[in-house]
Amino acid sequence: MTTSKLIWLKALLVSLGVFHDSAMHLYCDNQAALHIAKNPLFHERTKYIELDCHFMREKLEKGDIIFSCVPSTRQLTDIFIKAFGKKQFTFLWDKLGMINPHAPP
Repeated sequence: MTTSKLIWLKALLVSLGVFHDSAMHLYCDNQAALHIAKNPLFHERTKYIELDCHFMREKLEKGDIIFSCVPSTRQLTDIFIKAFGKKQFTFLWDKLGMINPHAPP
């Protein structure tokens, strides 16, 4: 779904006169999803999502999308959906560049 949204967004930008010729980066913390997208031999195990895999693989081979792995410990969006200890929460908070406006200067 994210791949199709990125393709749509790129087409929208082109229609607005903004051209971006380099590949779009899609980051994922799921190693299995990356292997399925890159390796056609894994499609036998993904019977129900075969169409999606072919679409992603096609975009990968054309160079429209680059898939990269992000370890779960560095996944910034997890700060919004998971509970973390103070150290990991502070690490992700700092990465997002968020500040506390109520903190003393």
